[in-house]
Amino acid sequence: MTNKELLELAAKAAGIIGEWVQDKNLIQERWYFNVPYDHHNMLTGFEWNPLTDDGAALRLAVKLNVDVVFDFDRVMAVYGNGYSKEEYFYELPEPTDRYAATRRAIVRAAAEIGKGMK
Repeated sequence: MTNKELLELAAKAAGIIGEWVQDKNLIQERWYFNVPYDHHNMLTGFEWNPLTDDGAALRLAVKLNVDVVFDFDRVMAVYGNGYSKEEYFYELPEPTDRYAATRRAIVRAAAEIGKGMK
């Protein structure tokens, strides 16, 4: 699954409505959600990307009740409602960036939640 697909499904799970905007001013093209302000469909230009933003990833985990567990050599994101099977998403961090692995595990769990939504 691409990063764009992961973000779309995670946004769906979190109830975030936005649109993809392409930033052509940088040498590399990048896509980000332009998130509406206060659910009135007024676009703010606010970038929502929990794959790169620690705060957005933490807010996503809290909103969706995703637990993050740190093990010696991996990061695990767990979700479930207690009545159904829990799902586990593992990421093996690079030696220098456990933060990126944590964000990615959270987004993968959120995307799986979003997949199950209509």
